[in-house]
Amino acid sequence: LLPKEGAVDTEHDFEMRYQAIDRNNKHVDAISKQLKKADTLYLATDLDREGEAISWHLVELLKGKNLLEGKKVHRVIFHEITLRAIKEAIEDPREISMELVNAQQARRALDYLVGFNISPLLWKKIKPGLSAGRVQSPALRMICEREDAIEKFVPREYWTITAEVSTKDGSFSGKLSQLRGKKIKQFTIDGEKNAVNAKKELLAAAAGSLNVVKVDRKQRKRNPSPPFITSTLQQEAVRKLGFTAQRAMRTAQQLYEGIDVDTGSEGLITYMRTDSVNLAQEAVNEIREFIVTRYGVDDLPETSPDYKTKLKNAQEAHEAIRPTAVNRVPIDIKSHLTEDQYKLYDLIWKRTVASQMIHATIDTVAVDLSCGEAGVFRANGSTIRHPGFMAVYLEGTDDETRADEKMLPPLEEGQRVDLNDIKTGQHFTEPPPRFSEASLVKTLEEYGIGRPSTYASIMSTLIQRDYVELESRRFYPTDIGRLVNTFLIRHFSGYVDYDFTAKLEDDLDAVSRGEKDWIPLLKDFWEPFYATVTDKDANVTRQEANQARKLGLDPKSGKPVSARMGRFGPYVIIGTAEDEEKPQFYGLQPGQRLDSITLEEALELTKLPRELGVSPDGSAISTNVGRFGPYVKYGAKFVSLEKGDDPYTITLERALELVAKKKQADAEREITIFAEQGIKVLKGRYGPYVTDGKKNARVPKDSEPGALTLEECVELLASAKPRAKRKRAAKKKKVEE
Repeated sequence: LLPKEGAVDTEHDFEMRYQAIDRNNKHVDAISKQLKKADTLYLATDLDREGEAISWHLVELLKGKNLLEGKKVHRVIFHEITLRAIKEAIEDPREISMELVNAQQARRALDYLVGFNISPLLWKKIKPGLSAGRVQSPALRMICEREDAIEKFVPREYWTITAEVSTKDGSFSGKLSQLRGKKIKQFTIDGEKNAVNAKKELLAAAAGSLNVVKVDRKQRKRNPSPPFITSTLQQEAVRKLGFTAQRAMRTAQQLYEGIDVDTGSEGLITYMRTDSVNLAQEAVNEIREFIVTRYGVDDLPETSPDYKTKLKNAQEAHEAIRPTAVNRVPIDIKSHLTEDQYKLYDLIWKRTVASQMIHATIDTVAVDLSCGEAGVFRANGSTIRHPGFMAVYLEGTDDETRADEKMLPPLEEGQRVDLNDIKTGQHFTEPPPRFSEASLVKTLEEYGIGRPSTYASIMSTLIQRDYVELESRRFYPTDIGRLVNTFLIRHFSGYVDYDFTAKLEDDLDAVSRGEKDWIPLLKDFWEPFYATVTDKDANVTRQEANQARKLGLDPKSGKPVSARMGRFGPYVIIGTAEDEEKPQFYGLQPGQRLDSITLEEALELTKLPRELGVSPDGSAISTNVGRFGPYVKYGAKFVSLEKGDDPYTITLERALELVAKKKQADAEREITIFAEQGIKVLKGRYGPYVTDGKKNARVPKDSEPGALTLEECVELLASAKPRAKRKRAAKKKKVEE
């Protein structure tokens, strides 16, 4: 699709204008050349909607070149790149599915119409370089709403009381579950005083020992997780391997396309863009035989598990992601794989094998320990009777809040156990966790927003646009991200609504099944959407879009102080454009936020630059904050502040220390100085060089830097190329993929 205005013609049934991508012309030329010598064209693009559309585009392109007259055209699909799978596909070809093509066309048109209409509005009303997207914007909304919930969260205090006990067979702990006959809930003990009083009462009642009043033993089963689909592969690669979703998909693509493992290049896994948890019966039989051979018949269930897809918008019936040959054990082919390839293949192999194994059997025990009417403590423990699938694979979680259950020594009702101590613990409720890549993928999928195959690029776009930052593997919205989100919610609420976006996915699925026509679908979307864009373009002012926060009045001038977003980032302004005097502008410092900066913090910004005094040689010394952080200025030179130095409180003495250190470092770089001519011979990162401030020239290896004459330096500079000026790349408007 042409990446410019008018690529989707809304006046003529959403006709879409395409052009061949330059880098793919060589492939089209190669196909065209071979087609002249053949009577049949087999289209073996990927087996999803995008793959179907690529096949259709290629046919249309070749028709335009009159290369398909008298030729047969077959569409073939396979889930794995193996000789057997390819042969079977060629023996059972089909026609191109126009339902799948239309669904992809509709999706592409929707993404284009949203991106190429809202993005220019963001450029105009807020700042250049911004973008919006049909799936990107709801994902940003999720991250921003989670941050809002965290900021509004008020921690609540609660206390726990734990008994440390022991028998001759070992020690363990139990948590207070009843106090004076009442069940303990999370906030029953809400302060230190109550906790200390309860502890005293319990210690007195126990008199050094507790009585085992109940032993409840149960056996439970834990079932394996189904084989991977696109989203669960991304989630587990993030959790277990520390990959990004994009890195996981890139590596999976390599494993799918084929790697030479001494038997020729062959795909190691099946197609990785899938919503299906099903495995081919042939693969199931192969895996079951492998389990018996490798782990024994006790680890094989009587029948293979019947997994059901839980997704809201599960797409065409593909296979789950699995190894193409289960006998290809990861460790046996490790030497043929990169580190990433090995880690991901190992993950897929283990998950697949485990999915066909028997459940794990776990013995659990809950023990109640009493100190009379004063209270009851509960101790929980568990042991694995039969690991089953857990011997191979265990699914990860995003937020590990559950402590590992422990084994308890043998205990019987009526037994006395020694009470070693009773401990009180203070706790506070915690806010909801920020999204990780794994939990964001899971949430988008649960809402039915977008396709799992696009999630990696969506998250990458949010980071590239500077809408979010990924710190400690968690998403934090930036000032500009929150500003864009607020603008979209305020002016395009219906189009970043989770249910609306999910409903569009349902409609696209209906198109792929031939149940809906894609053109009326686009018309229903476009007409009200375009009316909204036109209205907002005409009636929303730049000031309104930037949502200036009024912070208060400057006590010195009496002028209003506000915080807002500018073309170059967030800033504080004192005064207004209507004032006779020009308003004062101050950029926010690192760590300061547009939506949380206070009047006091804003007024602190006005204290910079600070004049500190004069150096012994008469140079003025001041401190300020620039684009690279806080610094001291002496004369016309600069030195960065060190960690722990504050531009608002640094003293003249400390500033002079930093200046002295800088001068010493500069002096150690100097080899020769020709002061009158402004030429220096200096030590550099890449060796000695000559400079006049405009040009740099390397000192030849066969020359002694300290022995260079003025004439030799001038000659070196004359033959040197001038330093290239840095060019800023022009930003292009992008539409969400």
